[in-house]
Amino acid sequence: MSTLIYWFRNDLRLIDSPALNKACREATHLIPVYVLAPEHTTTRWGFERESTHRKQYLTETLAALDAQCRELGSRLLVLQGEAATTLVALAQSTQAAGIICEQIAAPEEQAEVEQLKARGIQVQSLWQSTMIEPAAMPFTPQQMPDMFTQFRQKLEAKGLRARKTVSRPQRLPSLPENLQVESVCLKQRLAQLRSQSTEMGRTLAGTAHGLEHLNHYFADELPHTYKQTRNQLSGTDYSTSFSTWLATGALSAPIIVERLTQYEATRGANDGTYWIWFELVWRDYFRFLHLKYGRALYLREGLRKSGSTPDATVLAEPTKGIAQKLFEQWMQGRTKNALVNAGMHELSATGKMSNRMRQIVASYLIYDLRIDWRAGAAWFESQLLDYDVYSNQGNWLYIAGLGTDPRGGRRMNMEKQALEHDPKGLYRKQWA
Repeated sequence: MSTLIYWFRNDLRLIDSPALNKACREATHLIPVYVLAPEHTTTRWGFERESTHRKQYLTETLAALDAQCRELGSRLLVLQGEAATTLVALAQSTQAAGIICEQIAAPEEQAEVEQLKARGIQVQSLWQSTMIEPAAMPFTPQQMPDMFTQFRQKLEAKGLRARKTVSRPQRLPSLPENLQVESVCLKQRLAQLRSQSTEMGRTLAGTAHGLEHLNHYFADELPHTYKQTRNQLSGTDYSTSFSTWLATGALSAPIIVERLTQYEATRGANDGTYWIWFELVWRDYFRFLHLKYGRALYLREGLRKSGSTPDATVLAEPTKGIAQKLFEQWMQGRTKNALVNAGMHELSATGKMSNRMRQIVASYLIYDLRIDWRAGAAWFESQLLDYDVYSNQGNWLYIAGLGTDPRGGRRMNMEKQALEHDPKGLYRKQWA
């Protein structure tokens, strides 16, 4: 008789979860658990690490996951606090033999696993967030090309697409009889967060809504026009909008590729459908880049040697004086640039921002205001509903020229961006 804990991290789904299926095979009793971060955790930059609307979307996703667990004869236990402390206490109180979870190759998430192991807890962490499995790659993570184009070309030369999806368990193993831990009341938490939130343009959370959106997107010609519309700043269906469900793990990348492949087989492939694949390759690339470089991706100088940071990215931590004031103006959308302000207003109001606007506001912070890129990355983490630790870090390094991009930075001409992407000023007017 073995009791195991399945620790949900960024994989908040029951479908296409190899790690969860493994836990179901090995456990007599299984405890599905999610650990919320302690309340009011602040960043080094002085703001809360998770905004109210981001907490709300996560809680809605957890409520959907709990409902799915109950359909399969169990329920989701939601705890709050430091992961190592709460999970050790849970393992000890239930005499669990160990923990199975998703592997996340980011420093803080890796440290959580190491802390658990240091306290005598057996942890099996399985890699399952990429569409292509590491073992299928034509190189090891340490040997992967630094340049994205070479990375992509090698995958395509081998004909790689995505691993096969796996079915959800037919039933979850029962909870142990000695489970007496009090779970966070998601209904109460949601009511409290909704009373505080002013978020506009809701994105429905959870796997069921993600699959519904997937059906909508692949029902007609939207995939064929994706490359043409993807750089728009706003509108209906200009983007795939898969990112919020991917970020919480309510959907997996292989599920999306499976639908994309079916679509191309029946309706034909073109530049638009290829570009959906192309963007998912970028997502995998940032994940494998973490396996190669790890903590170095979180240093102020990124992958550049100390002292070799380009003059255009003189970095100053916004802790006092003019830098702090400029950073606050950027966060609040009170800069001298109307397009940047519009983007920051949209982000604060909705937790969303188009890919093009993310690049614009990041460039402005780094090159025009000359602020530490890590401060901007932290603000995105706080605000974005689709925050993803790998892509967020990778994209900020890309703009700052401190990652693997050979061009050494992506400074944008603000006037040109406004003329190309908001020529009539409609976006600026909408979010003035």
